[in-house]
Amino acid sequence: MKTTLVIPALLLLAASAAAQTTPALTKNPVSSALRDILPGRQKNPVAAVEAMPADKFNYKPSADQMTFGHLVAHMIEANDFLCSKAAAVPPPKVEEVKDTDSKDKLVAAVKASFDFCSDALAKMDDSKLGETTEGFGGKQVTRALLSLGLSGAWADHYAEAAMYLRLNGVLPPTAKK
Repeated sequence: MKTTLVIPALLLLAASAAAQTTPALTKNPVSSALRDILPGRQKNPVAAVEAMPADKFNYKPSADQMTFGHLVAHMIEANDFLCSKAAAVPPPKVEEVKDTDSKDKLVAAVKASFDFCSDALAKMDDSKLGETTEGFGGKQVTRALLSLGLSGAWADHYAEAAMYLRLNGVLPPTAKK
């Protein structure tokens, strides 16, 4: 008698545990994933830009590389472009930043670009990922491709910023305890 109660109880317990560890299906897995990773991808580049001393925004590792200020301006433009295109929303109407702008202006602009991404991605759904839109260089690409590019750009831009920081004796945010 005890065996007939124990086995169903164990099966019920196992099924309950499995249900708690299985991620719920979502209608919009790509846009949900972008929204989920944005806070972490936003935190580190913003912290990196804030960590670079103001007098080092004109620093470039070699004659052929961009300055740190140019990298920050590029991050801002990429966020505005890619988030707009991936989410099928108009880009923000903002004053164009220059690599020679002050640190304060560039920090504010990079924060604003991530805020725009947050707002844009809140409106994004996967039903438009198959649509084509104008990508870099005027080439027609899918919103899906730009969504993947967005995720990669966040990682690449932080990696570049971290390298610039290290070359200037500044510990990148993710290297701090």
